[in-house]
Amino acid sequence: MKLTTKDKAFLENLRTLLDEKQLTIQLKDQGIKRMVLRKNYGDAIERSFAQTRQGVRWRFQRLFGDIYVSAYETILFVESHFGTELRHYAMVIARQRAELRAQAQKMGKMPLPRRQPAEEDATGPMPKM
Repeated sequence: MKLTTKDKAFLENLRTLLDEKQLTIQLKDQGIKRMVLRKNYGDAIERSFAQTRQGVRWRFQRLFGDIYVSAYETILFVESHFGTELRHYAMVIARQRAELRAQAQKMGKMPLPRRQPAEEDATGPMPKM
């Protein structure tokens, strides 16, 4: 699942509120563990996020419960089958993608180069039939 621009804005805003100690993130355990937002859910928070309290909760759970934790579930699954040898490659690729995205934004949101299919990467262009 990919992050949207609204997700990015939410995370930047959340970071600010966490730094200002207006919100905290805690681990809640009711048989199944999950992360929850704590502290003030008043009007200031709604204005800061430009969302209702329920909207803030929904986006937080989507980002931290679904996307973030699911990413680690995937990593744990892959590494339990292949070990941690591929982690370095994944980090190199992720950093490169982040750098390309930042460069594209500086240049006026130019599209990123398309990824080529694995067959082309290994053996050159696929023959046309």
